[in-house]
Amino acid sequence: MAKKVTRSDEKKSIFGLEVNGPVFFTSTAIIIAIITLTLIFNKQAESFFSDLQLGVAENADWFFILSINIFLVFLIYLAASKYGNMRIGGQGAKPEFKTGSWFAMLFSAGMGIGLLFFGVGEPVMHFNSPPTEVAGTAAAAQEAMNFTFLHWGFHAWAVYALVGLSLAYFTYSRGLPLTIRSIFYPFLGDRIYGRIGDVIDVFAVLATLFGLATSLGFGVQQIASGLNHVFGLPDGITTQVIIIGIVTLIATTSVVLGVDKGVKILSEWNMRIAVILLILALILGPTLFIFRSFVQNTGSYLYNFLEISTWSETFTNGTWQNDWTVFYWGWWIGWSPFVGMFIARISKGRTIREFILGVLLVPAIVTFFWMSAFGSVAIEQIMSGSDVLSDAVNADIATALFVFFQDYPLSMVINIVAILLIAGFFITSSDSGSLVIDSLTTGGKIDAPVGQRIFWAVTEGAVAAVLLIGGGLQALQTATIVTGLPFAIILLVMCYSLYKGLQEDHEQMEEKKSEKQMKNYEEIVSEIVQKRNVKNEPKNKQ
Repeated sequence: MAKKVTRSDEKKSIFGLEVNGPVFFTSTAIIIAIITLTLIFNKQAESFFSDLQLGVAENADWFFILSINIFLVFLIYLAASKYGNMRIGGQGAKPEFKTGSWFAMLFSAGMGIGLLFFGVGEPVMHFNSPPTEVAGTAAAAQEAMNFTFLHWGFHAWAVYALVGLSLAYFTYSRGLPLTIRSIFYPFLGDRIYGRIGDVIDVFAVLATLFGLATSLGFGVQQIASGLNHVFGLPDGITTQVIIIGIVTLIATTSVVLGVDKGVKILSEWNMRIAVILLILALILGPTLFIFRSFVQNTGSYLYNFLEISTWSETFTNGTWQNDWTVFYWGWWIGWSPFVGMFIARISKGRTIREFILGVLLVPAIVTFFWMSAFGSVAIEQIMSGSDVLSDAVNADIATALFVFFQDYPLSMVINIVAILLIAGFFITSSDSGSLVIDSLTTGGKIDAPVGQRIFWAVTEGAVAAVLLIGGGLQALQTATIVTGLPFAIILLVMCYSLYKGLQEDHEQMEEKKSEKQMKNYEEIVSEIVQKRNVKNEPKNKQ
């Protein structure tokens, strides 16, 4: 393996905190300033970021599409290449978590909550407003599922897999800190430990915290809508702030317990509840239709894969793709520091091939079945003549999942399970995000003091609550998506950096293997010569 690179001057304790001072205090100050300015100039900020996002989408759509396809092709190449057998952390490293727990954690942190929020709503919206087909037709239904699979399938997980693999490799195989700055080591060398590295990590902290805070804010709106739909409870700001407080409290407890006892257990329970919800939808819903749609949707997606993944509305000059596909690509890339760092944190000991196939295939296949069980059935309900679900999606997409189940047997039980699952996914996103931010602000420490983890968990909840009360979640969500453009460039650099590192380590492995084989060969020859000398010695004496 390559020589481990470590910093000679370890971070010292500052005011009792084991942190990287420039990153920790600068990030905290900027967070306070951004929240204050966003609350004061809410409308102006929302308008500014919306215009900026529109400009990015209209001028850089081709770049997003090209980049995200490059990421996927690059990862497939690595998995199939000679580098696939290399192990994260060295050839003797062992996985820290069992495969089932690993899948549960990366899925929960990655996009579990998104499947609940968009699983019904997005296919319905595409069916009502398809990119090329006539709305309300069977062709529109198939196209809706094709693009839903595109947005939530292999390309989305390729972004997370690239960041996660790169960070895991540089951290566990090269001995670098578990921070975004580490990917620049081939270019900056030890300068990543200076101001340039601090700036990189501050940017990553801001993107992670505001991305989590805005998602937490919008997520509690869905939980509140579910409680209102099922129990008739008020879904106003007061209820939403109370929910944020409860979620933050549970997430803080999980953070204190750590990855092995906190995040791992919650993630496993999330997957169990998700399986229960899926089984209920499967058994109580149109079972055969779900299996048929899964097979057909997957086949149609794969058949049209090249076309839809490179489609850019070149000859139609429409805006559908900018509103959806480019929006998603910017969102996944903007979220990649958070999800990628967490996946890296839990992936030591996996081979390159195991990591890539595990992160790409398993979550994507589960997602395809989930979208078929909910999205295809929702479209079928509308095609059967019911406009209730379509009206609900148009009025408030947060209620779509609960309206979807209202005509099912045991609808009350199913919706309660759905609410618990939404809360569970948000708790795991919050606590895993806190661990990531803490790693960034401590200079890459994997296990920082409990007090610091608590600080970031509480900060996330507080930021979400303040923005929810004062207005400003939409502005910061849009700003997070805009960060996808510079991060796309960083990810392209990451591809080269990762390839270069793997190439160097593989060459060293081959050299060591050759040296070992040569040594063994010399030992064998020496042993043969010795035996021959012993055998011939009596004859010489005679």
